[in-house]
Amino acid sequence: MLPLLTSGCESCHQEQQCFRHFLDVVHLQVDPMERRIEMSATIFNIRPLQDVTHFSQGCVMKSISDKELNSFDLSLKPLLQQILHSARLSLDMEFAFISEFRDGRRIFRLVENNDDLDNLLQEEASDPLESSYCQRIVDGRLPQIICNARDLDEANQLPATQSIPVGAHLSVPLIMEDGSIFGTFCCFSRKPDYAMTSKDLMTLKGFADLAFSMLKDSITQDRQRLASKRLIEDIIQKRLYTIVYQPIFDLSNHSIVGVEALTRFVDHDELTTEAWFNLATRSGLAYELETATAKAALEPFSDLGAECYLSINLSPETIIRGADLSSMFASAESELLIEVTEHERIDDYSRFAQGLGALRADAIKIAVDDAGSGFASFQHILQLKPDVIKLDRALISGIDRDLARSALASALVTFARSTGAKVVAEGIETQEELETLKQLGVSFGQGFFLGKPLSLEELKQHLSASTQAKKPQNR
Repeated sequence: MLPLLTSGCESCHQEQQCFRHFLDVVHLQVDPMERRIEMSATIFNIRPLQDVTHFSQGCVMKSISDKELNSFDLSLKPLLQQILHSARLSLDMEFAFISEFRDGRRIFRLVENNDDLDNLLQEEASDPLESSYCQRIVDGRLPQIICNARDLDEANQLPATQSIPVGAHLSVPLIMEDGSIFGTFCCFSRKPDYAMTSKDLMTLKGFADLAFSMLKDSITQDRQRLASKRLIEDIIQKRLYTIVYQPIFDLSNHSIVGVEALTRFVDHDELTTEAWFNLATRSGLAYELETATAKAALEPFSDLGAECYLSINLSPETIIRGADLSSMFASAESELLIEVTEHERIDDYSRFAQGLGALRADAIKIAVDDAGSGFASFQHILQLKPDVIKLDRALISGIDRDLARSALASALVTFARSTGAKVVAEGIETQEELETLKQLGVSFGQGFFLGKPLSLEELKQHLSASTQAKKPQNR
């Protein structure tokens, strides 16, 4: 095996100069507070790859090319392209590329070259890995620094040496944390360059380390998103969730006036319900999961007729996209209330208002959820003019012992009265909280103290028993 070059700068002073030159070339500013780029005494040290032949034997290759990831933009691509461009210019080369080793082939993931050489290397083109410079450099048959490929017998066995032709060539393997080879970061020219030294390789390694540290993070994030996307798709397709109904009570007589549909995920109790919906949002599947669970809540509920209203949680994204929501809700025999479940600012209130307008045209009422939990909820109250304002559990907890909570709840009750909205308190868990809310003028509430979430059958039984209790007794 031919040894890989191990030379670095001749002194620490030279190493620091090279690092500053490297940063100048790629036009980056180092933020010492955020430690975006960590400089160490070995940042440009080129060390031999130990037992490098194992990299090509049985390793699982990491890839950015899975078809399922095509919908995700590689936002780092312009920056990686700039790093390739800067590396090529700094080393006075005609070509620079990042390759990936995958299924026995070398794939050119990113390519940068002189404008007049666009036809020689194409992004996403591939060739057999065994017939590439990259593989032979990784396994030691070729050195990382090649001043003139045509001087080396091993290189002359490769067709590209004569067909391109290849003269000067520099290459750095890109190694994942598990020891597998992702691919290589390479520069080459058609003409020889006998002036190249280990300092040139050191410079290339600096560019390669920067580019690959970014790329690895992107690969990891994309794979996490893909895994999450597959999991959410599996939950939707296999309907790995159930619906329970949280009773909403009239606090004056303890009768059920409505229920909130809540989703419980089957065999997935490692995350809360809110966390699962947040994961669906990050995976781009919020609309799909929300509409699937809304349908699951709505279909059996129609059996109850008009005994109580049904409250369903939807995000602004789903409401904006929901051209078919009206048709989905058209079969509902009960009164419907849509709770807007969003904790962030809504940038496009005009489109959101259009979606709400379509729902209101179908006599569906709108609620702002989690009122009192932050700035966003107050913005929603002012912008959406809701029919119902739901006071957040964080506001209700300990309201009997906290004057600030009590004052804020009182202000919201006063606001609701002046705008014609109703107020529902969420998360009532003690008798003291209940009594305080009644004194503040809150008319409706829900929480474990009043009634736990019920299955549909339990809800039917509860409503039936309540109806029988209200009937006059025959004497």
